[in-house]
Amino acid sequence: MSRKGNCWDNACSETLFGSLKVERLHGMTFHNHREAKDATLEWLLWYNGSRMHSTLGYLSPAQFEQQASVRQLAPAA
Repeated sequence: MSRKGNCWDNACSETLFGSLKVERLHGMTFHNHREAKDATLEWLLWYNGSRMHSTLGYLSPAQFEQQASVRQLAPAA
């Protein structure tokens, strides 16, 4: 929920769910709740593992996290 006077509070969540709806769920028909849940989980795993993001330097979130942890572990020069 956005705090009063801060319309950008949930912008990341809105972007994620907007992408999910447009890229994966739009126009699909599911026979049961489990099929919808499986399709959503499959997309989220792809989204975090493979989908490139311009704000992350065209890396996937997993690649970005990996590079960040390597930079943190590297000894200071």
